[in-house]
Amino acid sequence: MMTMMKRTAPPPCLRPMLAAGCLAFALLAALAMPALAQDGGAEGAFAEGSQAESWGLLGEEKARFAGTVVDILCELTGDCPANCGGGTRQLGILREADDRLILVSKNGQPAFNGAVADLLPHCGDRIEVDGLLVGDATITPTDAKFFQVQRIRGAGGDWQKANRWTKVWAEKHPDAKGEGPWFRRDPRVLRQIEEEGYLGLGPAADAKFIAETY
Repeated sequence: MMTMMKRTAPPPCLRPMLAAGCLAFALLAALAMPALAQDGGAEGAFAEGSQAESWGLLGEEKARFAGTVVDILCELTGDCPANCGGGTRQLGILREADDRLILVSKNGQPAFNGAVADLLPHCGDRIEVDGLLVGDATITPTDAKFFQVQRIRGAGGDWQKANRWTKVWAEKHPDAKGEGPWFRRDPRVLRQIEEEGYLGLGPAADAKFIAETY
């Protein structure tokens, strides 16, 4: 397994503002640069003391480390809104042990939940995290390992489970109460289905597929 790449200066096209083409580059960079393998086995050093639960994921490795919560796009481009974007930006951790930028793409909930809701209250703060580095060189050519955070501990605090996503979602969508997983009630998802159908090809394509398949 590999350690993470050091942060690099943003390409000239990203300064001072992101044009459409440069934005695409920045998004790719946010996915590809922060947590990509370069020298096998080094990440094993961060497994000490980890109490992370296995999820049976590709190339998963337990990892516990400390660092500062940052806005990844800010780190890569210098475009830095207040409060790490207030929930609109992908967040990561600048690991203090080696100054690597770690992309935190998942929290501890098994329901299509990211980690922004759990990290945002700690924007700019030093925290300790425990979770899984995930990725496999045979599947991801860049040997990328993303981080799934399961527990978070702020300065002087106790360990907290990284499971705030559904609570924050419920607060934002008080009218979406009901049974079943959140994504079956999310107004954004329902609106997208209404406009483009379940297949993304329009209601007519849905009707044809259902008629031919069921």
